[in-house]
Amino acid sequence: MAIAASPSPPSFSPSASFCCSRTDPSCFASFPSISRPYPLTRRIFISSRLNSSIFSAAAGGFGSPDNGDVQYELQHGFSLERRNTGSAVFVTLPLDAVSPAGQVRRRKAMSQSFRALAAAGVEGVVIEVWWGLVETDVPCSYNWKGYLEIVAMARRYGLKVRAVFTFNQNGMGPDDPHWIPLPKWVLEEINKDPDLAYSDRFGRRNMECITLGCDTLPVLRGRSPIQAYADFMRNFRDTFRPYLGAIVTGIQVGMGPGGELRYPSSPPQKLAWAWRSRELGEFQCYDKYMLASLNACAQNVGMREWGNGGPIGASNLMNNPEQSEFFRGDDGSWNTPYGEFFLRWYSEMLLLHGERLCKEAETIFRGIEVNLSAKLAGIHWHYGTKSHPSELTAGYYNTSIRDGYLPIARMFGRYRFTICCSCFEMKDVAEKQMNPVSSPEGFLRQLLMAARVCDVPLEGENSALGLDDDSFQQVVKMSRVYTDGLEKPSFSFNFVRMDKNMFEYSNWVRFTRFVRQMSDASKLFRAKLDPGSNRGLSSATDITTSRLALVYH
Repeated sequence: MAIAASPSPPSFSPSASFCCSRTDPSCFASFPSISRPYPLTRRIFISSRLNSSIFSAAAGGFGSPDNGDVQYELQHGFSLERRNTGSAVFVTLPLDAVSPAGQVRRRKAMSQSFRALAAAGVEGVVIEVWWGLVETDVPCSYNWKGYLEIVAMARRYGLKVRAVFTFNQNGMGPDDPHWIPLPKWVLEEINKDPDLAYSDRFGRRNMECITLGCDTLPVLRGRSPIQAYADFMRNFRDTFRPYLGAIVTGIQVGMGPGGELRYPSSPPQKLAWAWRSRELGEFQCYDKYMLASLNACAQNVGMREWGNGGPIGASNLMNNPEQSEFFRGDDGSWNTPYGEFFLRWYSEMLLLHGERLCKEAETIFRGIEVNLSAKLAGIHWHYGTKSHPSELTAGYYNTSIRDGYLPIARMFGRYRFTICCSCFEMKDVAEKQMNPVSSPEGFLRQLLMAARVCDVPLEGENSALGLDDDSFQQVVKMSRVYTDGLEKPSFSFNFVRMDKNMFEYSNWVRFTRFVRQMSDASKLFRAKLDPGSNRGLSSATDITTSRLALVYH
């Protein structure tokens, strides 16, 4: 185990001589430095319709987008032509939209849902593309059938699609109704080498995703994890090429548990309520690959004893950080030369992992007009403390005296990635009643300012399924923290997620009102028939949403 501090620590400048700094990555013997060839510029996206001949084979028998739109316009009395003002709203599809067999579930209900979303002025849908469902049994054998059908269905109703590559498991085990494990062949390799999974100081393995410590090592039947992720993205590009840029306009690259760039510091069953239990999290640095890197860095600064493991006194058993030797106030070990060494190494490893994936995705989709993005976790439940322990264990070196999100925003900016983050509906006043040191608004404002400084576009999300007016108004408020004052703000919102409650009448009315507010326009569509036709639209939409509320379970 590492010691919390040294009796006579050597003097060193983290910015100059620390082995894991951005300018001197020599301690990462297995991980070569990544070049940053692109200037910080904002990409301009132009979407256009494709004619039906392009989709004759790939669309699975659906009609052309233009013919479908004309028929829909005549039936409902409005045009699907959307204004380009304001912020677009997307809706995330159910977790089980595609079955383990690769089939679209509740196909008829899905089609009706898309029709209703288009009528409400929603820009498009977000679909999680699960590694464990696509490349299930053997390496490099991909089944995209269900996802192709979803994309074709979205095209039929004039909706855009954002694809989220999820290289992690979902759920807490086979008994979970939404259980989606890693690919079988990956789990077989983890069984052979348990150190492919993250481990905490108690030896507890986390199977949500592969440890980033072996990113570039050929541990997956001759391929490295980064190569496996890249092959997955490359095959998606080749399979969905006819749709890219026109229908599939966004791709989010999963970078860790929950698809987020972070360590699995808290198990998923605890993370859902972490801000209420004040979960500190555990440092995930005890698999042999992470320990090898830590040990090399410690030797490089002449402090071998610092390379034996994570900090002593960072116990998660004590949920009050002030009772923790490492996390407490000003005199905690986090604010010592050892603490700075460890936290810089830990966070730099995470940044390096994200940069590798950014580089691969940018190369694979270069020249294709899709917006690349990555997601950060909204960890706010110790934001009011000095050490921010739950952020530190997740890999975000953000404290009361150090901005940990600016380096992340800069890294994404170099590769022209958009940052996605949740917590947009959360209010400090409500959270502080349960946890006085929580501050979702404080966390979010810091991240939004970092994105603005680095000229990085933003995608917002809600953390919980809130369909009340207060939640929607909070989203509008926080989105304007980012957009106000920008000449050409680039902000959109992913509503998480579509279910039966969304289509209940009162909820649906609130949701459509929210979409109009985000659009910053009094009307989303151009009327094509007589003014009275809107009454038919309202009636038809009411009937559709009423039926949908009964279908989703």
